[in-house]
Amino acid sequence: MERFVDVLAEWPRERILACVEAAGPGDVRGALNAELPGPALFAAMLSDAADPLLEEMAQCAHALRLQYFGRSVQLFSPLYVSDHCTNQCRYCGFNARNKLHRRHLSVEEAVEEAGAIAAMGIGHILLLTGDHRRMSPPSYIADIARAIKPDFPSVGVEVYSMTEEEYGGLVEAGVDSMTMFQETYSPDRYEYLHPAGPKRDYAFRLEAPERAARGGMRSLGIGALLGLQEFALDAFATGLHAWWLQKRFPGVEVSVSVPRLRPHEGEFLSPHGVDDRRFVRYIAALRCFLPRVGITCSTREAADMRDHIVPIGVTRVSAGVSTAVGGRRVKGEGVGQFEIADHRGVAQMEEAMGRLGYQTVSKDWESPEATAMAS
Repeated sequence: MERFVDVLAEWPRERILACVEAAGPGDVRGALNAELPGPALFAAMLSDAADPLLEEMAQCAHALRLQYFGRSVQLFSPLYVSDHCTNQCRYCGFNARNKLHRRHLSVEEAVEEAGAIAAMGIGHILLLTGDHRRMSPPSYIADIARAIKPDFPSVGVEVYSMTEEEYGGLVEAGVDSMTMFQETYSPDRYEYLHPAGPKRDYAFRLEAPERAARGGMRSLGIGALLGLQEFALDAFATGLHAWWLQKRFPGVEVSVSVPRLRPHEGEFLSPHGVDDRRFVRYIAALRCFLPRVGITCSTREAADMRDHIVPIGVTRVSAGVSTAVGGRRVKGEGVGQFEIADHRGVAQMEEAMGRLGYQTVSKDWESPEATAMAS
């Protein structure tokens, strides 16, 4: 059975950079004219040679976005249920070494927090925890999912890496999607950024989406945290990963998140910041390379930027967000995982998207069980 870790090994750092650095305007135009541009042409669209053609790329991306997704924008909101973590990720506010007032919601408190999200009209919810299997075992996450499922057509998770059997247990509890950020696809950089904790296992995390798909998840989300590594390396590897997942699991929905590094509790400075031009280039290139992939943009980005990138590819945005545990009804002293840049609520987001000519969708999928009950 082919594994993505082997596919990625065929694209070492030197090969990726060679494709990017050798690209010229002709290669970019070739990518825009290709019916199905391959990985090498995707690399060309990520290069500086694409800058003079960025408007053409944006027009191509816009046309594909309308063709495959219309003018709909899916809304979702995250629910942080625990910030206890055993990892020491250098870039994360939940780092185990950070002296925080940490919170862990009971199932009842999580249901109360979820009720606040449902009251906003959100149908897609994303459960998040730190990586602490004793405090937040799979059974705890499943219990929350089972308890809130009647109020949400779609329950997703963004948690630690699990086994295929554990993902299957979440599916049985009503979870239908998972998001797993590899953070960076560079093994050496990954090792430096994760000095201690279970997340240090690069391969186990890399293959989590594959295990989730085999466990029955209908939707997979992946992404790199832009700014941890050289832009071209992680941007290319993320697109390659999504491309491979679509080929390997054709019946599963695949999406890419595009987070940029944001200020957080603790100190971490990166020399690989991604400016706005490269960020927009990345989103346009993703849409042109993978017309059917969903693209998610969180509140890490400011309102103006999120509004700008919806027409060129973004299909899913969060609204009414709190990144602190108990940040809505169950008040506490928790610190958010990162600083939010877009504080708009659901009504404000709906209004903003409407001005752009797009319609927000809070529910775009119904589980077979719910459909059967309704009939």
